[in-house]
Order: sequence, then C-alpha cells, then structure tokens
Amino acid sequence: MPLQNRVLPDGTIIAHAAKGGLMGNRGGRIHTPDRTLSRRRWASMAWISCALDFKDRHRTVMGDGYTELFFLDEVTALAAGHRPCFECRRGDAVRYATLAGDGTRLSAPRLDRTLHAQRLGPRGQAAAASLPDGAMLADGPVFLAVKRGRLLRWGIEGYADAGPATDRVLPVLTPALTLDVLHAGYVPRWHASALSA
Repeated sequence: MPLQNRVLPDGTIIAHAAKGGLMGNRGGRIHTPDRTLSRRRWASMAWISCALDFKDRHRTVMGDGYTELFFLDEVTALAAGHRPCFECRRGDAVRYATLAGDGTRLSAPRLDRTLHAQRLGPRGQAAAASLPDGAMLADGPVFLAVKRGRLLRWGIEGYADAGPATDRVLPVLTPALTLDVLHAGYVPRWHASALSA
C-alpha cells in the first residue's frame, strides 16, 4: 500500500505508487507513528523542495523526522507552493531568492511568509498565453503547465501535450511570488516527459 506522500499541483497530498523527481517537506512532521498523515497539512511556513540524493544521506520515509513528500518535478512543487531548499539545492534556492528580490536575495523566512500568505489566499486567474514557462493552471480537475507557448497536461507519471496556450482565462495555481520569479527568468526542473510532449 503506497504512503500518502505524493503532492499534486494544487497542493493536495495523495497516496500513489509512482515515484517522484523531487522530494520535499512542509516544515516538519505531519504524519503519525503508523505512517499516515495527521489532519494538518503543514508543520511550519517553510515548504521546500529537495534533491532526491544529497551527500549519501539515507532516510526512512515517514520515519522519526519530518514527513517526506514527493513531486513529479519542480514545476509541480512550485505550483503547490514549495520553494527550493537552501541546503541540498543551494544554487537553485539562491537564484529563486535573488529573482524574488529583484536582485537582492530575500531571506528564507521572508520567502516563506510571502508564499504562505499566497497559499492561503486566492490565487487569481490569467490567460495561459500571458504566463511564463513553468506556471501551472487548473481547468476543472485538469492541471495544465505552460511551456514554450504550449500547454502540457499534468499527470501523476508525466505530461502530455494539450495544445497551444491561448487567451482563455483559467485559475492559476502557481503563487504570485513564484510567477514573478519565473517571469524574471528562473528555469524550473521539468519531468523528462515534458521534453517530448
């Protein structure tokens, strides 16, 4: 039975056997001793996305420490409201924080406060054609990512082409701060299926 630790672009956490391309957490432990999620969905405002491999560290998933969560890719993690980790993904985290501050690197606590407020508040709507690569939208139950003027339909195991990005206005999942970072040139890590979709 798979653990409930796979994150969807809207931030929902489900149980699924598919492997993720990134790991992360929501600031600490949100699981119980029997390795199921508690009712809360975060332990602090620090929602991060991490490398799967770092310094040969090995973790027991949903063990004694924080609750390990998994994402298809960074585009998914960003849409769900996570940011790059300053320890295992330092280069990405510094780029993200510097672009968020218009050239002045913002601190992790400031990023976390801003992202948390945006996760809890309304996300707004926009035309897909106006959004940067890596932005994610919702079309009813379907998640769509913007890439090079096209829309990619998100799936738990990868992407499929969904046609050109148009002026049709849809709910935006990616928080406003991350949209600004993407507009400023941050290039997120995509699942391999996005390269061929």
